[in-house]
Amino acid sequence: MNNKSKYISILILILFFAENLFADDLKTIADATGRTMKVPDKIEHVICSGPGCLRLLVYLQSSDKVVGVDSIEKRENIFDARPYALANPQFKQLPLFGEFRGHDSPEMIMGLKQFPQVIFKTYSSMGCNPVKLEKKTGIPVVVLNYGDLFKYRKEFFNALRIMGTVMNKGKRAEQVISFFKGQINDLQQRTSDITESKKKLCFVGGIAFKGPHGFQSTQPFYPPFLFVNIKNAAALDKRGRNLHNSIVSKESIVKWDPEILFLDLSTLQTSSNGGGLHELKTDPAYQTLSAVKKGEVFGLLPYNWYSKNYGSILADAWYTGKLVFPEQFSDIDPLKKADEIYMFLVGKPVFSIMNKTFHNLVFKRIPLK
Repeated sequence: MNNKSKYISILILILFFAENLFADDLKTIADATGRTMKVPDKIEHVICSGPGCLRLLVYLQSSDKVVGVDSIEKRENIFDARPYALANPQFKQLPLFGEFRGHDSPEMIMGLKQFPQVIFKTYSSMGCNPVKLEKKTGIPVVVLNYGDLFKYRKEFFNALRIMGTVMNKGKRAEQVISFFKGQINDLQQRTSDITESKKKLCFVGGIAFKGPHGFQSTQPFYPPFLFVNIKNAAALDKRGRNLHNSIVSKESIVKWDPEILFLDLSTLQTSSNGGGLHELKTDPAYQTLSAVKKGEVFGLLPYNWYSKNYGSILADAWYTGKLVFPEQFSDIDPLKKADEIYMFLVGKPVFSIMNKTFHNLVFKRIPLK
């Protein structure tokens, strides 16, 4: 940063503090780390740092407050499975404040034309330390625990509530929380009385984790399966089971011989001679699977894309439930259900955009010939 830029940044900082010093409309909040800080009562300009952070702001219907984005929002990708970004193409036109995964640039933040009043930050151990970032910019950095819909659901809901308090969107935060609770409860109740003997053994492969993977990438605790009580073959693997992603052996998949196979379509990002779909089509070991022989292979929306896209987890759950337990979901059209979810969470029906991106294989039987 040259001397002129430094002087401008200092002037902006002085004006920022002066504005808040003489204002009586500050409020005290506590972030996920327990730190307390004062933030303006009325928030007009914010930035979101870290995986999934901007997604939460969109859920709270505050996308108009964003004044800068990280590098992942500026990329032009053939594939994209982030409903919040597809519903807000204007994010690509906003100025850059740093690299993705929390690698913020204090200098770029200080140089933003519209100065942020608050910085929200998820996955705070990644990239720029939130305390140091706050000291360098003079802007309150509110840390959020992104959580999940399984073991850390409470943390996810708390993140919405903290952000809701800061943004004066507390009512909307509670609506979003109630929406997820209602969806999960409905899914679970439909299949709660199905006995183990009537459940088909299923497996989902190709799940993304910091990029695309082949068919052996799975989740023993795959949320869409958990919500509709599907018997997950990967849960049979007792070795080093992980709450999130695991790479299981090809031999195990063959041994389990699941009745139904699901493919996370993020695997299509790999080259034409790689990825889960290519493996299912060409690998001799997979050709022995009953599901491959019978054509019982179906495409699912990727949801692990710059952290968890919570709406897509629900959409996948409704589809897998409908496919495996058709009687319990006879009133459900999974495509319409997906867009109902996206309309509520991100404000636009983006299912068809994602389906087209992934070769129109989402929620379809995948041809292997």
